[in-house]
Amino acid sequence: MSEARSNPKIRPLDEVRHWREACLHVCIQTGLLMSHYPAFANLPPAILDIEASGFGLGSYPIEVGFVQPDGQTWCSLVKPEPDWQHWDPNAAAVHHITREQLAQHGRDVHAIVDVLNERLRGMTVYSDAWAHDYTWLNRIYESADRSPTFKLDNLRALLTDAEAACWHDVKRRVALSLGLARHRASADARILQQTLLSLRSPAQKAVA
Repeated sequence: MSEARSNPKIRPLDEVRHWREACLHVCIQTGLLMSHYPAFANLPPAILDIEASGFGLGSYPIEVGFVQPDGQTWCSLVKPEPDWQHWDPNAAAVHHITREQLAQHGRDVHAIVDVLNERLRGMTVYSDAWAHDYTWLNRIYESADRSPTFKLDNLRALLTDAEAACWHDVKRRVALSLGLARHRASADARILQQTLLSLRSPAQKAVA
């Protein structure tokens, strides 16, 4: 029997690699990575974005999307609840999602909550339209009679004043470079995450 097998304090290389990957996964899932591991300080946070039927009283979420710290994305249309009747034609002209698409392809609120709670559990997730997204996210959870397993916070809290001042210019450049379809929830979430990374890049800091 080899020394690695006989001595419990010495792990085979494959086992050590598996252990490190497992620790990294746990840190990402619990949101500990950025705050406790300086070597990974530039790992981006999870970002959530919601498209809605419009703004104001009666508006509701029609699409939810997010991007995780590791870059994986998820997006789904939301099937409206029976009492969700608000519809703003001006908003529809921007997001280009129809009521028929929601009825045919949308997931119900229970299915949406299942995915959000599983994939974002323990994280602090950020939104650039926190006041609106918090309200719309709450409509989903209230309708499903569930509670989120993650915290939604304002993306502005991550930015310095200098970063906030150039946010929109950098975001515009990132959107053009990525070439993603705008006004879809997961695409917008990825643009926001990449904008944050661009702001923290050495080249951008030198410009600032």
